[in-house]
Amino acid sequence: MTSATPTDPATPRDEAARHSTQPRWRRRPAVASVVALAALAAIWGWRHFFAAGPAPTPPAAPIAVTTARVREQDVAVFRSGVGAVIAPQSVTVKVRVDGQLQRVDFVEGQDVKAGQLLAEIDPRPIQAQLDQMLAQRARDQAQLGNARTDLGRFTNLLAQEAATQQQVDTQKSLVAQLEAAVKTDEAQINFQQVQLGYTRIAAPIAGRTGARLVDAGNIVHAADTTGLVVINQIDPVAVLFTLPEEDFQDVNRALQQSAQPLQVSAYPRNGQVPLGSGRLTLLNNQIDTATGTVQMKALFANPGHTLWPGQYVNVRLVLGHDAHALTVPASAIQRSQSGQFVWVVDPDNKARDQPVEVDSTQDDIAVIRSGLQANQRVVIAGQYKVRAGVAVAEAARPAASGASSTIGTVRAPIAASAAAGTLRRPLP
Repeated sequence: MTSATPTDPATPRDEAARHSTQPRWRRRPAVASVVALAALAAIWGWRHFFAAGPAPTPPAAPIAVTTARVREQDVAVFRSGVGAVIAPQSVTVKVRVDGQLQRVDFVEGQDVKAGQLLAEIDPRPIQAQLDQMLAQRARDQAQLGNARTDLGRFTNLLAQEAATQQQVDTQKSLVAQLEAAVKTDEAQINFQQVQLGYTRIAAPIAGRTGARLVDAGNIVHAADTTGLVVINQIDPVAVLFTLPEEDFQDVNRALQQSAQPLQVSAYPRNGQVPLGSGRLTLLNNQIDTATGTVQMKALFANPGHTLWPGQYVNVRLVLGHDAHALTVPASAIQRSQSGQFVWVVDPDNKARDQPVEVDSTQDDIAVIRSGLQANQRVVIAGQYKVRAGVAVAEAARPAASGASSTIGTVRAPIAASAAAGTLRRPLP
């Protein structure tokens, strides 16, 4: 009888050995599936990250700026300098005779006319001397009359041979001496009359009096240096100013080409409202070699007394006019290492930097020599945000209040004109 051997349960090692003994072709479908999934993932990733590229960004909003048009207008060509107001005539009124100042007939700061009485010196001492000269002349005239009568008698006696020629000649000499004495008396009388006239002190010119230097009651002398008062002519008034010697040829040429005196305007040192307008009266005959400047003088009508002697002013000498000058607000001018430029807005509202040459800058107006054309748009405010090629849009402007609304919101300083050669000003 055959006995059966019980079968032992399979162990994990035996199970693994059994699977390892399975054919290789049974494991291939699983590997292929993994490879296919990896390939699909790679293709999707390549398309997502590389083929599609970055997502498009929305366009940036236009930059808000303020613009203005390039204008073609008539401007005045002028030179600018610094000067001082002076009185065309300034007189220190002094006494011409010695004596006591009897009265003063003017008020300090008063406008006086030529010939107006200002003061009076006690005339009595001079009047007494004049009376004495008059009496002496009367005595000499009486003696002269008697000598002429005697001369007639001696002449008749000489004809009758009752007198000698010597007596006649002596009498003629006496008449001549007395005639000379009378003329001397008349000269002394005229002198005393002039001296008496000097006791009444009148204004030699029309003008304004200054501070009173001597009070009534004081003894004054002709040798005194201080005088009684200083009178300055105020209307008209003069302005003495200088320009660099480089401007001399332009000024000289303008003087020769103009049939009328060149116009000059005076402005306060810190303002742009003219104080007066006058005409050039002097181009000095030499250039100061120490300062390299040429001195000029202009005469101004000054009925309102807006110009005052000793006042410093800015002066503009107009040489001519440019009828087709291109102008932009001075705030449009920008500066870089390569020079001056402006931001020009093209018709498609894109900004670009345009190099320019500025002929002058004055009164917040820049005159362009080259680089721009009439009616182009330039940026005058908001330039710090502008870059080449960016889109710009006109900024909303505040409502204008009366006459205060102007083109542009940013103004360039007036001092920018110092670097300019030819100075111009737009005509009103």
